[in-house]
Amino acid sequence: MKKEISLILSPIQASSAELYTPEVVKASGMPAQDITLIRIVRKSIDARGRNIKINLTFEIFAGEEPSSPVENEYHYQKVENSPEVVVIGAGPAGLFASLRLIELGYRPILLERGKPVGERRRDIDLLESNHILNKDSNYCFGEGGAGTFSDGKLYTRSKKRGDISRILDILYLQGADESILFEAHPHIGSDKLPGVVSSIRKQILQAGGIISFNTCVTDLSVSGNVITHVSTAKGERIPGKAFILATGHSARDMYFLLNAKGIMLEAKPYAMGIRVEHPQELIDNIQYHGRKDKYLPAASYNLVEQVCGRGVYSFCMCPGGQIVPAATSECEIVVNGMSISSRNSPFANSGIVVQVIESDYRSYQNHQGLAGLRMQELYEQKAYRHASNGQRAPAQRLTDFINGRSSQNLPICSYMPGLVISPLHEWLPDFIRVTLQEGFRKFDAKMRGFLSRDAVIVGVESRTSSPVRIPRDPESGSHVLISNLFPAGEGSGYAGGIVSSAVDGENAAGFCAAYLGGIQN
Repeated sequence: MKKEISLILSPIQASSAELYTPEVVKASGMPAQDITLIRIVRKSIDARGRNIKINLTFEIFAGEEPSSPVENEYHYQKVENSPEVVVIGAGPAGLFASLRLIELGYRPILLERGKPVGERRRDIDLLESNHILNKDSNYCFGEGGAGTFSDGKLYTRSKKRGDISRILDILYLQGADESILFEAHPHIGSDKLPGVVSSIRKQILQAGGIISFNTCVTDLSVSGNVITHVSTAKGERIPGKAFILATGHSARDMYFLLNAKGIMLEAKPYAMGIRVEHPQELIDNIQYHGRKDKYLPAASYNLVEQVCGRGVYSFCMCPGGQIVPAATSECEIVVNGMSISSRNSPFANSGIVVQVIESDYRSYQNHQGLAGLRMQELYEQKAYRHASNGQRAPAQRLTDFINGRSSQNLPICSYMPGLVISPLHEWLPDFIRVTLQEGFRKFDAKMRGFLSRDAVIVGVESRTSSPVRIPRDPESGSHVLISNLFPAGEGSGYAGGIVSSAVDGENAAGFCAAYLGGIQN
């Protein structure tokens, strides 16, 4: 017998099986000796009222063997001798496209410009400590993609793209904690996600797939409406009948290559702004109304406002986290945020970004489909010039930015390469400055104390999503002009974040299989 019940418990009651089990048994009406397993299937925190509550839903098994928390089965057949598909990029879209191709009976040939996840960690350490940027191995490039070392949040609103539960199932089966299956806002953490990524790599290789690291695609050979092969920086020519393009939103060289080849691109709206950091204790006090205890996680927030018809919102909020350098080229500064699984840093940071629409980059229209990218690039370079010392980033006290005055000093910040005092209110685009200033005031009306002198803003947060869309046919999933090129993930302009990119990669694999089945018949 299996039964599902929902309970509202206190943080301490919900903190351990030892404490919540008696409550579950009592509510179930089942004899305790008959119960074989109690499992959480949904969990969320409600901090709106006077008393903080934990909403929990449990599965209770009695008189039968418990089923797996994963309902679906995933079978990865041997594909050494199967038709091959070239997959470019080993981020979430590329990895999940490869797994899905194996399920469908195809052999992925996965090409990744960066290094395996373990070696990539060493390059990130050098970036943070010595300001040494490896353009192919950093916070954006390398096995696992941008999400691997920038938090590993799994929450997505893009539920229409496909079966999100499949992605969470596979991540759990590849080593993620079971909590990702039931938390309202699941999170793996940058300390644990590399192990999951390594496990996915092993799964692909065990099935007979091929993964080639340090392999940057530098050219595409186009004949008619198909790509015949790709060339790499190593001088290799890799042929294929179908290609999945999953290079991520920071692979500018791929956009430039596509543009040079006459493969249609479109400029698209995106968002740009800064990253704000507060003491985590301040955010806890605001969100938990001064009632934070050891049984509650580091508090987060999700803020959105309209200022003069333009959206300003929090992005990639990292409770108990740190700000990290996310540049991919010399002479640019880009910041992002991350948390490890425990989220125990004394800092809370979030991107606060402003919608960038077509009229904002109209002056760059001579770049056509790359107009938004060019604007993004120029402000990253401007941030570098205003810091002008390795990967140190320009920064300003939040209250000074709001009041349009230069900071005389800065609070302690988690950004390891270091900060340089800079008047961001003077050099950010006017539409971003004005929208941020008013947006912050509105945020403070919702979260009293958000406008704190202890808060610092760091620039620029510019890689929220791709400023380029690679147009694809909605029926075939292929590029509108190149029938065997299947754009996927954040770099295609149709996804954002680990889960939606993974779903998009799986969808691309399905479209690719349908295409290959068609040309073989």
